[in-house]
Amino acid sequence: MRILLAEDDPLLGDGLRAGLRQSGFQVDWVRDGAAAERELRAQPYAAAVLDLGLPMKDGLDVLASVRAQGLTLPVLLLTARDGIPDRVRGLDLGADDYVVKPVDLTELAARLRALVRRAHGQATESLRVQDVVMDAAARSVTQAGQAVTLSTREFDLLHALMLNAGRVMSREQLEQHLYSWGQEVDSNAVEVHIHHLRKKLGSALIQTVRGVGYLLVRDTPQAG
Repeated sequence: MRILLAEDDPLLGDGLRAGLRQSGFQVDWVRDGAAAERELRAQPYAAAVLDLGLPMKDGLDVLASVRAQGLTLPVLLLTARDGIPDRVRGLDLGADDYVVKPVDLTELAARLRALVRRAHGQATESLRVQDVVMDAAARSVTQAGQAVTLSTREFDLLHALMLNAGRVMSREQLEQHLYSWGQEVDSNAVEVHIHHLRKKLGSALIQTVRGVGYLLVRDTPQAG
């Protein structure tokens, strides 16, 4: 899933981006609040991580602004250990969670996955559609109890479709989920990954809605 990271400290920001990428996130990193607000308004991110002490516009002001604009994506704040008033104000302004510095990357990744799950109405780490089960933390997939080996892109694409099961997703939406800034996207990349998923999971699971996009079918089609 694609997230926005807003952190002005070069060392911390680089470490967070690298660690989150290792956990399966596509990360766009900005270094000031004005850039964070601009990108949040322009791109459909799955979630955002905002440091409170950003230059040009601090994290709380960015949060207040995007909530006032009606953006509902999950927002997680990075706060100082002694910054309890800022945490309280952030939660009151619409933050969904916070992590105290120094940041534990495992905890940060877990909290982000939980926020995105809840935003899609999913209560548990495991996603299940028909006989396909995905563990996002372990990055594993089974079908009818049997392990299915997927590439990184195939896993990420299936994750996006499972989070939005029953809803048509356009190619552009899926590309935005799969690729962060600077990554080259072939014009038929999504179609190729869909083809591979169908070969591994069966052709009936993912439907093509002509002229619109792709749909992960929630229920097993009934015979007859």
